[in-house]
Amino acid sequence: MKAGLSSLPTPCYVLDEGKLIENLKILKDVKEQAGCKILLAQKAFSMFCVYPLIGEYLDGTTASGLFEARLGHEEMGKETHVFSAAYDPREFSEILKYGDHIVFNSFSQWEKYKDAAQKSRKSFGIRINPEHSTQDHAIYDPCAPGSRLGVTRAAFRPELLSGIDGLHFHTLCEQNSDALIETISAVEEKFGEFIPLMKWINFGGGHHITRADYNRDALISAVRRFRQKYGVEVYLEPGEAVALNAGYLIAAVLDIVRNGIYIALLDASAACHMPDVIEMPYRPPLFDSGEAGEKAHTYRLAGATCLAGDIIGDYSFDRPLSVGDRLVFGDMAIYSMVKNNTFNGMCLPSIAILHKSGKTELVKSFGYEDFKMRLS
Repeated sequence: MKAGLSSLPTPCYVLDEGKLIENLKILKDVKEQAGCKILLAQKAFSMFCVYPLIGEYLDGTTASGLFEARLGHEEMGKETHVFSAAYDPREFSEILKYGDHIVFNSFSQWEKYKDAAQKSRKSFGIRINPEHSTQDHAIYDPCAPGSRLGVTRAAFRPELLSGIDGLHFHTLCEQNSDALIETISAVEEKFGEFIPLMKWINFGGGHHITRADYNRDALISAVRRFRQKYGVEVYLEPGEAVALNAGYLIAAVLDIVRNGIYIALLDASAACHMPDVIEMPYRPPLFDSGEAGEKAHTYRLAGATCLAGDIIGDYSFDRPLSVGDRLVFGDMAIYSMVKNNTFNGMCLPSIAILHKSGKTELVKSFGYEDFKMRLS
């Protein structure tokens, strides 16, 4: 276990400040070399107490609706970009208040809000769908057949582009630059005639720029070429890349049972505290462990909720687990805090920061009132 984490309560999310800064330095270097702007996609990571730090390196935030737009505007105070598949008319005037770039998912939405939008003197865009899939996760593929996200070329309406400053596409999920380069080609093939009419193009998120094997040189070259060819400003809006491998979830063993295999029940839950384990699905990394059968003692790690499928995965250890042992899962800053829930009345994990000095700071704890306030 990393030094300093043993004193924290469980379950607890811990942000590794040093690793976050490493990621931010990489992203700043990429944006400076490519001549583009990079935004934090808050849907992946919204720990706003570190927004001032992130704002030292990045250009602002992206939001999927009113609350994220307000959070980014108030807590980082730089550019705020908003996209929603459909805007609620009860909220749109406030979105105009907080957003700098507002992207519409359809020309019907643009027609509906155009008059109010243009009075605000903000910048507006249309999300396009290049219909070019580069991934296998159907649930995260905006280019899948029948997708509700983005305007296809067949549905594109050039006669309604007056007042539109930019185009937005988002098609990637945890991918390398080769997938983006493929997608850019598809965008140019289908929408290239409209790009010179724009002031900016947003390449969306899903870029794993800070991953060790990511080809950053190829990304930089692709962005430079695009900017020079069309004379537009380019935006990238990664979420995962900002806090990739920069967070942990500390859990404790509550009980160990046996039903053909050993099962360790934890105070952390896949269903409540790491929903992507079930949704994607994936097996989160765990410090000081191996694959099932790789080490001497194998356990199925699971949550204590009533959901039969509340299973984190099978892991092996050099020694037997005992009640009270603490386990540290990795890569838990992204899509964890933003998706967690209180199913079964489970308490939300505390939130802490592991500062680069080695000191830990408990930022927030949760209790009964946090569960109750969501109900009636």
